[in-house]
Amino acid sequence: MKTRALLIALAATAILAACGQNVSQPADKPAPETEAVEASRPAVDGRAIVADIGKINTPNGIEESFAAPIGGVDQWLSIRGKDRDNPVILIVHGGPGSAELAIGWTFQRGWEDYFTVVQWDQRGAGKTYSLTDPDAVIPTLSVDRMKADVIEVAELVRQRLGKEKVILLGHSWGTIIGLQAAVERPDLFAAYAAHGQVINMQRNEEEGFRLTLEAAKADGNTEAVEALEALEPYPDDLTVERIGDQRTWSIHYGGLAAYRQDAAPWFRAMRLSADYDDAVLNGYDAGSLASITALMPELRAVDMDAITTSPVPVFLLHGRQDLTTPPTASAAWFDRLSAPAKAEYWFDHSAHLAFMEEPGAVLMTLVTCIRPYAAEPDMDAARAKAAACVQAE
Repeated sequence: MKTRALLIALAATAILAACGQNVSQPADKPAPETEAVEASRPAVDGRAIVADIGKINTPNGIEESFAAPIGGVDQWLSIRGKDRDNPVILIVHGGPGSAELAIGWTFQRGWEDYFTVVQWDQRGAGKTYSLTDPDAVIPTLSVDRMKADVIEVAELVRQRLGKEKVILLGHSWGTIIGLQAAVERPDLFAAYAAHGQVINMQRNEEEGFRLTLEAAKADGNTEAVEALEALEPYPDDLTVERIGDQRTWSIHYGGLAAYRQDAAPWFRAMRLSADYDDAVLNGYDAGSLASITALMPELRAVDMDAITTSPVPVFLLHGRQDLTTPPTASAAWFDRLSAPAKAEYWFDHSAHLAFMEEPGAVLMTLVTCIRPYAAEPDMDAARAKAAACVQAE
């Protein structure tokens, strides 16, 4: 349980089972009255079914996975889409260490009709972790090194797919290295989008703590109030353990997955992914914990308030109930930001996992509000097309 609590420290998509199960373990034992019925059924290969349903078989489609040398480390990429002519969207996952490839099947198929989707397991995460020597790779983790990895992956994808620019989509931790990459290399990116944008880590934690404590007091939850007040002043000297203790209660109040006290369903969904075998699943937790621990000294010092101008369009996707990266923590920064185009889009029934919590609404936003900036010939045409955005406020 303690290890599991640590893994949720930045709670991007290290999706946690409430009982602290390892990802490769079976689900809870069925009730006795159902055991006999289940025993009589033939075994079902869930991974094979999911893989078959998701198979790309369109004439101009693409479905490939491979390891590529990125910054001196072999890193795993998946590229999928129904039409190679579609715009490319590169997902920079959260965590650190919380690769999203294995849960992509829960939300990504609709995206593949309109985009070529690139999932990338960063150094220290997911399949990349299983392919490499952790003792050699984990010490290389840094914000600057992983920002450079974003740029290198974008260059590789652009060249491989014959695209001038790609859309960059950061999630949680991925917004830190994603935003920096977009500002540094605007020649690579048609737009920058973010779900769970982190600008200032201290402010992010202060706001999440405040909102969680308010929720606990409103609920009359003495246990939660006492546990949270014991952390004050928070974040103070931020550690993995202190974040884990705070996240215990922010998750309890739906701050990771709205209306839920955990995100166990999506965590268990990883077991059905054909992208990861049992060996990769068994190493997932270790990679996540090692990544968070290695990067924590830099994470607590993250402050990107000085970024006041973006050379590329910027779009923020907010879960209305997100207590992990509260939208209010980045609001003042976004108000000040100057960009060729910018907008905020809200998902009322989501917290920190809107891709999975409201997949239809997210897809409509990506297609009608953001895709034009990669699909149209110039900025004026993109703005005109995006004027019909279904989420525009």
